[in-house]
Amino acid sequence: MHPLIAAGVFYILSGLLFPVTLLGYVIWTGSLIVRRGSGVSTTAQGPLSARWAEHLLGTRKDEGADRLIRVLPGVPSLGPRLTAGPMLFAHRLTGYVPRAFRYPFEGEVPPRYQASARITFFDAAVDRYLADIDQFVILGAGFDTRAFRLPEDRAIRVFEVDTPKTQALKREMVKTAGLDSARVTYVSADFEKEDWLDRLVGAGFDIGKPALFLWEGVLIYLEKQAVEDTLRKIASTARGSVVAFDYFTTVSLESRALYWRMARAGTRAGGEPLKFGIDSSPPVSERLAGLLLSCGLSLGEHQVLGQETEGKRAWGGFAIAVVK
Repeated sequence: MHPLIAAGVFYILSGLLFPVTLLGYVIWTGSLIVRRGSGVSTTAQGPLSARWAEHLLGTRKDEGADRLIRVLPGVPSLGPRLTAGPMLFAHRLTGYVPRAFRYPFEGEVPPRYQASARITFFDAAVDRYLADIDQFVILGAGFDTRAFRLPEDRAIRVFEVDTPKTQALKREMVKTAGLDSARVTYVSADFEKEDWLDRLVGAGFDIGKPALFLWEGVLIYLEKQAVEDTLRKIASTARGSVVAFDYFTTVSLESRALYWRMARAGTRAGGEPLKFGIDSSPPVSERLAGLLLSCGLSLGEHQVLGQETEGKRAWGGFAIAVVK
């Protein structure tokens, strides 16, 4: 089928079946509303569902994500099935994959695709740095499944750091899903209230050896002090350690554009409001580099999201910082 025809048929079918998708979404998200205030992150399901969609479409295999989705507590299995069903049906008839779930993600990243696009960035960081580093720390791990995708022949020590209630739920889900977590050490800590590095060391982390820190989809929900404190703690680890992270700029906190107003309202409703943004004054690379330098880190790699022109400012980015 010609790509343009495939795309057209895909979206026609998706449109016709939208009531099914909407019903599934209502069933699925209803559990988040019920669970609000429980101490379990409501935003953790976003990255998991993006990886699950890529798994279903065959663009990025992630058996762990598929199995965790099936055991989400309080979520009827019908919810995810109805939500993804029309998309999967349209894909199987046409072979078309929506841009949001193509892997690797290519081209300009609009805000609505950030959670999907960053999968490519973080996967690349894992592949590149864990070739020479054998300590892997996932900060604010949520329902991350990368520990289950690592090569079995590599002796990589994995640590997942997250708040106690979110982590307890994750561990329960992992056990129910039958995933092997033998290589994962779970460390409970609240970034805004506790010394997560002290707890990490207490759990067996070797502060004298380099580590890869993955900080995905977390920084934006923290107060500035917690962001800077986390960066300084990473800077205190061994030379050669790196941290890969994503961020929003102050555009996300100040913009009156409909998208950002809805994003702020949505995160507030979920109990996890947007709190932190890098100064959006161009060039953002200089603002980010300055923040990192003040915390003892050097900017190693940076992808700016959004256009920096006289009338526009970057709204976010992906970055890697290095301990030198």
